[in-house]
Amino acid sequence: MLNEEHYEKVVVVGIQTTETDSQFRYSLEELKQLVENAGGKVVGELTQKRERQDAKTVVGKGKLNELKHLSEELDATTIVFNQELSPRNVRNIQEELEAKVIDRIQVILDIFALRAQSKEGRLQVQLAQLSYLLPRLAGQGVNMSRLGAGIGTRGPGETKLETDRRHIQKQMTDIRHELKKTEAHRERSREQRKQSNVFQIGLIGYTNAGKSTILNVTTETETFEKNQLFATLDPLTRQFELPSGLQATMTDTVGFIQDLPTQLIEAFQSTLEESRTVDLLLHVVDASEENIAGHEETVLELLKELNMDKIPRLTVYNKKDLVKGNFQPSLYPNVVISARDESDVKRLFEAIEENIKEEMVPYTLEIESARGDLLIQLRNETIVERQLFDEEKQVYFVEGYARKNSRWNR
Repeated sequence: MLNEEHYEKVVVVGIQTTETDSQFRYSLEELKQLVENAGGKVVGELTQKRERQDAKTVVGKGKLNELKHLSEELDATTIVFNQELSPRNVRNIQEELEAKVIDRIQVILDIFALRAQSKEGRLQVQLAQLSYLLPRLAGQGVNMSRLGAGIGTRGPGETKLETDRRHIQKQMTDIRHELKKTEAHRERSREQRKQSNVFQIGLIGYTNAGKSTILNVTTETETFEKNQLFATLDPLTRQFELPSGLQATMTDTVGFIQDLPTQLIEAFQSTLEESRTVDLLLHVVDASEENIAGHEETVLELLKELNMDKIPRLTVYNKKDLVKGNFQPSLYPNVVISARDESDVKRLFEAIEENIKEEMVPYTLEIESARGDLLIQLRNETIVERQLFDEEKQVYFVEGYARKNSRWNR
């Protein structure tokens, strides 16, 4: 982490309109966590209750004056609004303040820029940043000169944002062209997995729910996992074997968050494409989370927006070891686990297989004793429930579940 003196001093600003007190408080605390994840230090906050945001300055004239004095008193370098700011808002607020003015969306984009590791991930983040900033170039005046460094401005290689609209549009066209190439490669990989009859599972959920940990314990691989927002940005697919022998892949994806910028959803379409074609979604939920209902609602709404709400889904309530009091799940089917507990991981495998069987059809086959190769394929491509050998006939009787329209049940 950065040394104390290298942190940007940040004042966060939140306007409560239609939210309940607890919803508003949670959203503001989440913003503070986002700021800290982006390398800032929250030194103050300013909140206001009002029926609707002020069209000119979001907070209104009196509160803006209060914000000016607070930021000067705390020597803040950055003001972060929890609400999305229009170009007009920024221009009007900036006329009164000396500090840099950004919003929640820019902080999220900034974290994505810091965390993206792959070439594709960096390009997608840059595309999201440029598409967000493009309509905000005109009239920002002094704020654009303050956007030279720090939170809200970082990109691959500390990219300098050009103020020439045509130049940015060309950059965006070039990035989309590059992304098309990587998308084509990803599509080829997906097709190969489909042809190999490997069952595909996708991990989705609110950021920091424990998706990477579940990927690690189920596929026995080591991927980056940390108790922070957006620890994983780049999609990662790993192959593993379920207890029955069925071969499957599991794909980890970027975590969702409330008010996820539209630009990010658009930019990460190719990444999310990886999960859109899966056979089963594991919706990972942090069971110990205070705002669990809000997290579930955010993910379900985004799944609908991404046309992924019709994919079969198993809700995995994770971190049960951190739950205080009685826990009552609200989404079904579900399994309640701690990804750190071996017996719970075993229960997760069983729950996955039970859900897979719901999407399959039963079969009964006779396999000649000389066709051991077919038995191996059956174990890899289906869920074998029972296998008996008839010595008289010299055949294996096999019962299990296979995909609809697969070669095993035709």
